[in-house]
Amino acid sequence: MQTRKALQFGQTLAPSLKHALLGSGASQLAGAAAFQHAKYVFSATPVGALRFYSDTKYKTIKVPHMADSITEGTLKSWAKQIGEQIEQDEEVASIETDKVDIPVNSPVAGVLRELLVNEEDTVVVGQDLFKIEEGAVAEGGAKPKEAQEAPASAATTESAPEPAAEQQPKQQVEQAKPSAAAAAPKQEAKPAPSKPTTGAASAPVSPAHFGTPSRSERRVKMNRMRLRIAERLKQSQDTAASLTTFNEIDMSNLIELRKTYKDDVLKAHGVKLGYMGAFVKASTHALQAVPEVNASIDGDHLVYYDYCDVSVAVATPKGLVTPVLRNTERMSIVDVEQEIANLGKKARDNKITVEDMAGGTFTISNGGVFGSLYGTPIINMPQAAILGMHAIKERPVVVNGKIEIRPMMYVALSYDHRIIDGREAVTFLVKVKEAIEDPRRLLLNV
Repeated sequence: MQTRKALQFGQTLAPSLKHALLGSGASQLAGAAAFQHAKYVFSATPVGALRFYSDTKYKTIKVPHMADSITEGTLKSWAKQIGEQIEQDEEVASIETDKVDIPVNSPVAGVLRELLVNEEDTVVVGQDLFKIEEGAVAEGGAKPKEAQEAPASAATTESAPEPAAEQQPKQQVEQAKPSAAAAAPKQEAKPAPSKPTTGAASAPVSPAHFGTPSRSERRVKMNRMRLRIAERLKQSQDTAASLTTFNEIDMSNLIELRKTYKDDVLKAHGVKLGYMGAFVKASTHALQAVPEVNASIDGDHLVYYDYCDVSVAVATPKGLVTPVLRNTERMSIVDVEQEIANLGKKARDNKITVEDMAGGTFTISNGGVFGSLYGTPIINMPQAAILGMHAIKERPVVVNGKIEIRPMMYVALSYDHRIIDGREAVTFLVKVKEAIEDPRRLLLNV
């Protein structure tokens, strides 16, 4: 602001300066005083600030392309405010879509000058979002890193002699404690006199003593992801001829396999060996044996996929997402575990992308991690089926004519009866059961 006033003053001062140079007497004195004032204003203003107004470069940043299926979103938050320094590729805003949150990064470094939309506004791809003054430095002159480092070093230098000064009072206090404790006379603890219990003391407390219970209500607007999930689940129920078949799996051999090799896998590959990798591989084995489960409907055609892209349901604070494991037929159990760990971390950190969730030919949902014993999962359209895993519980079962306690898991396969008949559905689930109960089948591909 001071610089702008100085420029305006300079423009109005030019005729006076010219008159001062050509004239004489009182006019020369007035012109000289005006010149000295202008010189003072310009000298008190940083050179960088003068340059900002003389060759300012404002760049308008637009809403970026998010995905082929996403054209709009909701601006959830601004990570920067007007006047703050922005580095290149630094996040400035976050846009919520029906699938993921899209960060908006600045393509250039500079200072944020104008916000063109408000939080919770709906924005579309290509819309103007904010303006940045390219190449500028925020007020204070130094960039954030330099500004933080300079005070830190100065504070360290100034506070260096303080510990020695503080140490003496602390030692005096510590030395004073024993003497004070010695000087204090010892007092023996006396038991408190017992009071007789009366009938009035044990009378029940009236419910009114705790106050009136709350009957308030809260209304929370559904975010875009939750709205989309609700829409797709209802679409699945209204479209698919959904049916569910069940089976149970003895987890003894898989648990023993994990117990034996989990430390070796962690040491060699840096990933924890769980049960999900084995179920993905067992499902992939079954998908190849029963191709009807690895298919979808497109108009009046059935589309059979020669590859297996398995979607894995992951719970996030905003809702359920299903990142996709690509070409699981080419992956080992350890490869699957590594990819699941990577996708799960991205989902929990809210860094998962639309590309991570695009596609998928089959879905696995593991409600067992939350303690679910039994359930019927909903088909993830346009897929034909979904496998539901559940909690492992010890139950008495008959093994070779004897009752034994075994760790058992119920599994469920919800499938679209328009594509898959009961025979194919049951065959698929039995294939999964056999592979989990005897993991050697996965090595031999039988």
